[in-house]
Amino acid sequence: MQSINLIISAILQILLFSIIPFIWWFFSGRKKSSFLNWIGIKIPVVQDKKKFIITFMLSLVLLFVVSFLVVPLFVDSSDLATSQFEGAGIAVIIPVLIYAFVQTGFSEELFFRGFLTKRLVGKFGFNMGNAIQGLLFGLVHGVMFVSLAGLLGTLVIILMTGIAGWLMGWINEKQSGGSILSSWLLHGCANALASIFSMFTIF
Repeated sequence: MQSINLIISAILQILLFSIIPFIWWFFSGRKKSSFLNWIGIKIPVVQDKKKFIITFMLSLVLLFVVSFLVVPLFVDSSDLATSQFEGAGIAVIIPVLIYAFVQTGFSEELFFRGFLTKRLVGKFGFNMGNAIQGLLFGLVHGVMFVSLAGLLGTLVIILMTGIAGWLMGWINEKQSGGSILSSWLLHGCANALASIFSMFTIF
């Protein structure tokens, strides 16, 4: 039952996060390319495997630090989305994967790196455009925790998730030929790792 509820929730979230990008594409980009290509859902073309791996691992470590060291300093673990899996063990592995890779990972990457990054980079250039989307990514996560983490906690969460957002934008645009599949894998792995730690009550 939990898997079905998560699938329904994931589909609704993807649709919600796709509305603005789809409308934007329909009016400005549909004559140039398909929606999937326009949004970055295509096979990554990795330019420099060493840089890609280093940035991927650095981003994963940063997201790990945010999930397990920073957020718990300011927010009770029972208030986190991963608390729904707390102590459930291997029995919830399918719901965890749906939550990590589809509901949060895919929907957020679709909007932030697929839509926002590409539009902002096209308008302001890579450095400014990617910095803006990273900041927006951080701000959205800060808003989610502002009532739980206090001012200092919120600022730290904004900073660290903003940096992670910037790194994911860099991986896609500079190391993956514009594909968002790289940041989707990264985002999904980070969320899955956080959920697995909750499943087995490691922290």
